[in-house]
Amino acid sequence: MQLAGLTLTKVPSAVPAWRGTVAPTALGSTCAAIQEHGGRLTALWGADDRDRGVGFTLHVLFVVEHALLWIDVSLPAENPSFSDLSAVFPCADRMQRAVHDLVGIRHDGGDQRPWLRHAAWPADVFPLRRDVSAGPGWKSGIEAYPFVQVSGDGVHEIPVGPVHAGIIEPGHFRFSIVGEKVLRLEERLGYKHKGIEKRFEGLDFKDGVYLAGRISGDSTVAYAWAYSMAAEALGGYELQPRPLVLRALMLERERIANHLGDLGYLGNDGGFAFGLAQFSRLKEDVLRLNERLFGHRFLMDLVVPGGVACDLPSNMASPLLEQCDALEREVRVLRAIYDDHAGLQDRFLACGYLTPQLASRLGVIGLAGRASQQPWDARVHPGHEPYDRLEVKMVTRRQGDVAARVAVRFDEIFESLRLVRKMVEELPLGPSHIALPRPNGDQVGVGWIEGWRGEVLVALEAREGVIRRCHAHDPSWQNWPALEHAIIGNIVPDFPLINKSFNLSYSGQDL
Repeated sequence: MQLAGLTLTKVPSAVPAWRGTVAPTALGSTCAAIQEHGGRLTALWGADDRDRGVGFTLHVLFVVEHALLWIDVSLPAENPSFSDLSAVFPCADRMQRAVHDLVGIRHDGGDQRPWLRHAAWPADVFPLRRDVSAGPGWKSGIEAYPFVQVSGDGVHEIPVGPVHAGIIEPGHFRFSIVGEKVLRLEERLGYKHKGIEKRFEGLDFKDGVYLAGRISGDSTVAYAWAYSMAAEALGGYELQPRPLVLRALMLERERIANHLGDLGYLGNDGGFAFGLAQFSRLKEDVLRLNERLFGHRFLMDLVVPGGVACDLPSNMASPLLEQCDALEREVRVLRAIYDDHAGLQDRFLACGYLTPQLASRLGVIGLAGRASQQPWDARVHPGHEPYDRLEVKMVTRRQGDVAARVAVRFDEIFESLRLVRKMVEELPLGPSHIALPRPNGDQVGVGWIEGWRGEVLVALEAREGVIRRCHAHDPSWQNWPALEHAIIGNIVPDFPLINKSFNLSYSGQDL
């Protein structure tokens, strides 16, 4: 990778990754150069390195030229700060606010409101600093969050949440409306903060995978694979083809199950309960076969450092292929019904529109980004095994509405079924797991996987095999702000439908 003014070294990873250091005064210009180079911001987090005598470190990770670019910014021990990056990369806004809440690294300029704290700990305490205990048990307070006010004749506010009528996770949505037309939506998230990044500290590098797999329950394979990729990179270990193919098979089945569930709920939110019943039935079939194949409906704890914990039984290839054929037949019939249902299409078309230009500016990724013509899918990046050999066909749409996000889900189901068939028919021989020796010294590794919702990233630092810092990044960080734009100009009753068409994770970004 070539980037003017940066000296880069290779980062241990199964995917192409490079690392460099810039001075705090050069961070803004470096980000601008990366953006001009076609790069996009993937993750941003902070670390307390005062025990190493170097103050704090801001880590910023980009995707540039089909590779990861990890930038380190060394900051002083007293009053660490960096320039606001949201003017160049708008998706940095909430990430840098979280960095201040958790590590105490301030950004100069931009939105200074807290993001994750919710008065759950004192304002002068930063939980991810090394001199802060993991569980002091502070008494929660009450925080008056300064929502942006919209004024004008006939403007009203509707507060929704954070506790909802159903079983969904908590999030607060503040609508500013005239009549039923939405002028503005502001989100307030962070209610699911669980201290996961603090919990990673001190774990053995092999054990961290079990915590990673529980960050966002509907993406357990994606997170476990990203973590395992990072853990294997600590010692430069490369897996044989069989466990990589088995991981990809599990990941595609996770993608299929979630897309089926979403298509059912999207039909239901559009007033078509028949769709919910049929897609729920198909999803249940997938989950039941998962349990027969690997012993767990949601494939939890199956991807581990060194491979997979459970091999595919030799007598289960036929049932797996038979289910692929049955799913394809039934989903094609259901797609035709969805496409021909006038009431459903009336709700889907032109609803929750996100232009390709705005999606690009906001850095929207995953299926939501691909529905707005953003050609990002980590599976098609060079060097990503076994997907390099599988030749994944990326699905994109340019309409950017609910209908486009529905279409991407349908097309990705068919592509995942094709990939599963190919993997089963060409499954390599060999062991499904190897024991990893303990890495020595200070090591770093990075993992990057295209989960069903979008890119999942894990950056791992370990010392003598014990986790020093682990940052896991969910694609919802990039995509939640896009929902605020997609609802503008629509009516309030369309929000559940638009929200479900994105189906973002609360838990995944509230670490």
